[in-house]
Amino acid sequence: MKTLSNPALQIGVGAVGGLVFGLVVGEWAANLKFIGDIFIRLIQMSIVPLVMASVIVATGSMAGAGTGKVAFRTFKWMLGFSFVAAVLAWGLSVVIRPGAGMVFAGELDSSLKASADKALGWQETLLNFVSTNVFNAMSTATMVPIIIFSLLFGIALRKQINKTGDTSVLTFIDQVQQIVLTMIRLVMTLAPIGVFCLLAALAGDVGFAVVTTTLKYLGTTLLGVVILFALFVAVVTARTRLDPLKLPEKLAEQTTIAVTTTSSAVTFPAVLKNTVEKVGVSQKIANFTLSIGLTMGSYGAVLNYMIVVMFLAQAGGVDLSIGQIVLGIGLAILLNMGTITVPGGFPVVAMFLATSLDLPFEAVGLLIAVDWFAGIFRTFLNVNGDTFVAMLVANADDEIDRDVYNGTKIVTAEEIDLEEYSEVMARADQAD
Repeated sequence: MKTLSNPALQIGVGAVGGLVFGLVVGEWAANLKFIGDIFIRLIQMSIVPLVMASVIVATGSMAGAGTGKVAFRTFKWMLGFSFVAAVLAWGLSVVIRPGAGMVFAGELDSSLKASADKALGWQETLLNFVSTNVFNAMSTATMVPIIIFSLLFGIALRKQINKTGDTSVLTFIDQVQQIVLTMIRLVMTLAPIGVFCLLAALAGDVGFAVVTTTLKYLGTTLLGVVILFALFVAVVTARTRLDPLKLPEKLAEQTTIAVTTTSSAVTFPAVLKNTVEKVGVSQKIANFTLSIGLTMGSYGAVLNYMIVVMFLAQAGGVDLSIGQIVLGIGLAILLNMGTITVPGGFPVVAMFLATSLDLPFEAVGLLIAVDWFAGIFRTFLNVNGDTFVAMLVANADDEIDRDVYNGTKIVTAEEIDLEEYSEVMARADQAD
């Protein structure tokens, strides 16, 4: 009975049940779509206040920490690999077309700007990033102007805090964020029912193309993870001159924990221990880069987010403009780097991306249904990517003990206080 209380299992049961029901009853299942739409709208309802509060709190809380050469090298590698992951996801999606074969005839949500099929010039695209009325942007869920306003508000708030020492506004907005998160958790209790109804309607309308499209989506994600992992190994080998054949044994423990728990947070102690004791990265470098990487080094998440963008566009028959593709890449990286903190799990992330790019939502339920598998792929790359970045950063300062890496020397990693990392670990799990 305890197993049945697992939310992921409940959603999985709802997804399978919805697919089977829709395939059996056919077009009648469309009568259930309104229930799934209510679930989607409940998530949509929370996105604007959540994103605003998250961005303001993230920027308003910055106090100049993380400066220096180590920080620069860490962020350089993280941003570089994140960009490569997003571009790779776009390229694979163009070639494989995971969302093709499931074209919807329905209209885009009427509450959104109907601009998905309208290509704008780059000047107008950039101009539209800044709204003349943030409340209008909020009412239409036009996300980029909202993000820019929130970033500026957070920076101004930080300056005001530095000037007066008064953190009451930041505390208030942080409480707003926590309340919205509680709302999302309440909504997510309805996820099994919502996903059942969404997939029943989808399967009844599209038929077995649902199954083939699911496999193409997961296959695209898996192929991207394999290619990016190989790139990580190649770059690390070229820069450090260490034997890559020794990496599988050193990464085995953390990989096993990552794929069985789909949780970067649960895997973090093993990653820190192995990076010091098996790879030979110094404790100082490991502590900094791995703690930053826990939330800002989610390369598997960046890859998956961009594939989601392309999947929804292809499934909805929407031709993305160059500007929209660039925006999608930017949003995937921003989500990864923690500038936009969108907790609440994959459904909220998928809805955020769809809302930001004015994409139809009909296939979101299908993505939610198979997200446990996608989560395995994401977490595998998130976890091991952090170790690779730590190796690259350490190598630049000669902070890798090659005797430890080669197995001729034994060191012991410091014990970590998990309470110290509790908040960042909670945020990390949202990217998995």
